[in-house]
Amino acid sequence: MNPPPLPIRKRFPWIFYWIVLVLIVLFAFAPIGSVMTCAWIANSHGCKVDEGSVHPCIINGKDYGHLLYTLGVLGWLMLVTIPGGLFAFVIWLIVLILHRVSWRKRFAAGVPPPIPPPSATA
Repeated sequence: MNPPPLPIRKRFPWIFYWIVLVLIVLFAFAPIGSVMTCAWIANSHGCKVDEGSVHPCIINGKDYGHLLYTLGVLGWLMLVTIPGGLFAFVIWLIVLILHRVSWRKRFAAGVPPPIPPPSATA
């Protein structure tokens, strides 16, 4: 009779946690990207942008003032996304720590799980 095969030690799924962390950071700082894009377009074409009103910004014969105004005002969304991202990061960190601790306990020092006793047959 052959002994049972040794369990294959699996690696911790770090890639999943890194992907989720990147998504959290992108969500939290997305409004900063919109403001930076607005400022870059406005500065490169000599346009004025503020939160008070829409100013005309003619680029290649088309007015992009309303789009720039919207991109600029989206910066206020940071008041929601940054605290939301911080909350999501804390939850992510707690889940990561709990998962890692349980992973280490399960695969501690490569010790295979105990073999159950054979069942009694009548």
